[in-house]
Amino acid sequence: MRIVGIIPARLASTRFPRKPLAPILGMPMIGHVFHRSRMSRRLEQVYIATCDQEIADYADSIGAPWVMTAPSHERAADRTAEALLAIERQTSERIDIVVMIQGDEPMVTPGMIDEAVMPLIEDSSVLVSNLMSPLQSRAEQEDINEVKVVVDQQHFALYFSREPIPSWKKGAKALPMYKQVCVVPFQRDYLLRFNALQQTPLEIGESVDMLRVLEHGGKVKMIETKHLSYSVDTEEDRRHVEALLEHDPLVPLYRR
Repeated sequence: MRIVGIIPARLASTRFPRKPLAPILGMPMIGHVFHRSRMSRRLEQVYIATCDQEIADYADSIGAPWVMTAPSHERAADRTAEALLAIERQTSERIDIVVMIQGDEPMVTPGMIDEAVMPLIEDSSVLVSNLMSPLQSRAEQEDINEVKVVVDQQHFALYFSREPIPSWKKGAKALPMYKQVCVVPFQRDYLLRFNALQQTPLEIGESVDMLRVLEHGGKVKMIETKHLSYSVDTEEDRRHVEALLEHDPLVPLYRR
C-alpha cells in the first residue's frame, strides 16, 4: 500500500501572509512540518505542494521533494489533489492513500499521522479521516481560527464549526469539546471525487472543507489524539508554538 504525505502551502495567506516561511526557532514553519511528518513510519514520502517558487527553493534547501501547483486553488484539498496526480505521473506508480498535512501544524508528530491513517488502512470503506484534540480552554473554544467538531457515538463527525460547539448555554459544559487537527488522510479515489464535488453552502459559510463531505451525505471518521498540537494562524500563535517547541523532544532530531 503506497501512502504519501502532501503539505499544501502558499505565501498568500489572508490571515497571516507568508506564513509557511514564518520562523520558529530559526527555521521556517514548513520546515518543521516536513521534518516531523517524514518521521512517520506509515509514509513512503512527504511532498510539499506549492504555487510559490520561494517555497520550492526552500524545499530544495532542506531536501524536501516538491510539486508546483496552480496559483488559483482556494482550498488545500484542491492543491493536494493536483499534487497527487503530478506525483503519480512522476513516479509512474499509483498512490493508495494521501495524507494532507496542513503547513500551519508545526507541532505535528509522527504518532499523530500514524493515528490518523490507521482507520483507512484497516477499513477501505473509511474514505476520509481527521484528527481531533480536546479543547484546552474556553478561550480556545471561542477562537474562530480553531475549527470545532462534534461527533456521534462511533466518532464520525456530525458537524464542524468555527463557533463554540456544543453550546454552553444549556449545560453542555460537562460534555467533551474537540477541535479539528488538520492531518487529513484520504483514500486516493475519494480525494479526486471530493474535489469534483461542488462547494456547499455550509462549507463556504464556515470555511471548513470537511463540511462538503457531510453536506453530500458522506462520513468523516474522527480520531482523538492525545498529542498536544496548536496550529499557527496569527503572530501570537507563532510565538506560543515557538515557546512550546523550545523543549519538544523531536526538534533536536532535525534541527542541527
